[in-house]
Amino acid sequence: MNKKPAEWMSEALQYEDDLLTDLKMMLEIPSVRNDAEATDDAPLGPQTKAALTAWEDLARRDGFRVGDYKGLVGYAEVGPEDAEESIDIIGHLDVMPAGEGWTKEPFKPVIEDGRLYARGASDDKGPSMIAYYAVKMLKDMNVPMKRRVRLVMGIDEESNWTGMKEFFEEVGYPTMGFSPDAEFPIINGEKGQASHVIRFQGTNGGSFKLVSFKSGERFNMVPGLAEATVEAMDPKFIETGLKRYLATEKRIKAEIETSEHQAHITFYGKQVHGAKPETGENAGTYLANFLQQFDFGGNAKGFLNFLGTAVHDDTTALRIGAIKHDDLMGNLSMNVGIQEFTADEEGLINLNFRYPKNTNNDEIRAAIESGLDDDFDVTIAIEGNAQLPHYVPGDDPLVATLLDVYRQHTGLPAAEQVIGGGTFGRLLDRGVAFGAMFEGVPDTMHQADEFYPVADLTRAMALFADAIERLANEA
Repeated sequence: MNKKPAEWMSEALQYEDDLLTDLKMMLEIPSVRNDAEATDDAPLGPQTKAALTAWEDLARRDGFRVGDYKGLVGYAEVGPEDAEESIDIIGHLDVMPAGEGWTKEPFKPVIEDGRLYARGASDDKGPSMIAYYAVKMLKDMNVPMKRRVRLVMGIDEESNWTGMKEFFEEVGYPTMGFSPDAEFPIINGEKGQASHVIRFQGTNGGSFKLVSFKSGERFNMVPGLAEATVEAMDPKFIETGLKRYLATEKRIKAEIETSEHQAHITFYGKQVHGAKPETGENAGTYLANFLQQFDFGGNAKGFLNFLGTAVHDDTTALRIGAIKHDDLMGNLSMNVGIQEFTADEEGLINLNFRYPKNTNNDEIRAAIESGLDDDFDVTIAIEGNAQLPHYVPGDDPLVATLLDVYRQHTGLPAAEQVIGGGTFGRLLDRGVAFGAMFEGVPDTMHQADEFYPVADLTRAMALFADAIERLANEA
């Protein structure tokens, strides 16, 4: 169409109020996966199903060709139905648990100081709805398209990507596509990803008993809260030790409650996205680091020693020997996402690794084993959605087109980029992540008080519309 960025922006501004209305409606749905309430009709729980249904209803309202795959994936199409080639824009409507530390209601969206606050505002309901409105705008403008354009929405991106691979295998892969689930200017490489889960029985020994230990809700969040209950002859001894610990360790906060023979300890760290664990403070490993000074035995001792020494404050896995770096994908990273111990029951540690091309899961597992106490009796297995490294070359027309659109709309330089996060873009051989967080905006994904700048809604919509129109006709 050869529209200039200012013309695309003028078109986008006409949709700003409607986008905000529909986005707020979507943000009010607490679409966290909940297996405990799953049914045949809502396989990942009622709230994820509610979000998918609401989005599909919007697409029907706006005249898209709409489909649903097993209540797990929704899709909406425009462009020629018989086109041999197609473009997919792949987002997700599920969100992380709210977690601790919010100063706003996480599922009551509010605008303050030009920011739209809510869980999902930036990951990924905000960007997904921006992309939806970009395609709606093209549809309303009757923009000619040589390729079919399909919006695809999943409801389990934050866990195991349930249904997504099967959807593409059964319904069909596109020629290329992007996921609006990260940042501009582009992400055309994503590290490999796997969760190595250590499982064991909650045995004890020694003069202190670890009754319970709990930190973390998801493998891809750095835990901001950790709690433990300990039995001891004199729990005041633990209280005194905590005062000494906090006098030297300033990065976290903690509190303790004691009774005659029991202490309950709570540590507060900083919750962040598990793809960037170095930016957070893992409350669980700090708590273990504190507790390991006391006389524990059995698997309780091995559990605390591994968390408190082998993997504590070491997001590159240097201490266990899994550290890796390559020039394309950078450093391996490690997040200790879930840490659980209950006396006489099964416990677990979930270690989530994002790794470059020059290592593999066998090497990572061997490193984990080297960090375990000899008498810590465990099993180790990869669980969940393991993924190999993914890369689309910088000279691919998909990458070149998206970078060119970004440069024209922002006036900024732009180059290819590799991240530790994982997006649905990697499901496609020619798939990347593109937006919707602009440079200079604080990354609050998976954090308390998550937000997206209101002014960037239409800015990103204009950019997406230009990009999609070009991909549908030129790239």
